[in-house]
Amino acid sequence: MCTSLAQTLQSGIAQLEITLDSDKQDRLLDYLVLLSKWNKVYNLTSIRDEHQMVSHHLLDSLAVMPHLWAGHWLDVGCGAGLPGLVLAVAQPDWQFTLLDSNSKKTGFVQQALIELELKNVSVCCSRVEEWQTTERFDGIISRAFSELGSFLRSTQHFRVPQGRWAAMKGAPQRELEGLPGNCRVEKIIPLHVPGLSAARSLVLGICDRCKMT
Repeated sequence: MCTSLAQTLQSGIAQLEITLDSDKQDRLLDYLVLLSKWNKVYNLTSIRDEHQMVSHHLLDSLAVMPHLWAGHWLDVGCGAGLPGLVLAVAQPDWQFTLLDSNSKKTGFVQQALIELELKNVSVCCSRVEEWQTTERFDGIISRAFSELGSFLRSTQHFRVPQGRWAAMKGAPQRELEGLPGNCRVEKIIPLHVPGLSAARSLVLGICDRCKMT
């Protein structure tokens, strides 16, 4: 493993003020190497440079962790496993279901789960509008999956009664007017991701089961 990548990750974790032991950091770097390898063939991400992957993928995903809660999570539009797979490495006691309609991406995620020996993750290949499951989730997260209102309308029936949603966004203010009438924002948390100059924020909220609009 390239030492400079490890140092970049370790430094970023320290700046985020979170704690990850060396085994978890090694797993994240193994994931990054696997992502870089598969990306050459399957075009899983537009970012090709591994140093950029540390900040734009690993640290960007980890930045939300202090604001989340333990339980069973659904990652909608997980792509190559972001943020769900990264969070699953960091939080082995939490459960994650990763959902995406792109079979190449879910195929990569499945292989990554095997190679990283992650036991707290399952992956499903389906459009969220067509996905049928009896599972219900304590938290539903997305990373730039869709416009906020669309994300909530297509996923709120997957929550447990007190389940909440977490949307990773850039500047979300323009999307707030499109929320379903039964949903409300609890807070918008500005995020500062080491090595990433673009605006980042986490929108947390809850939806009532009535007043579907």
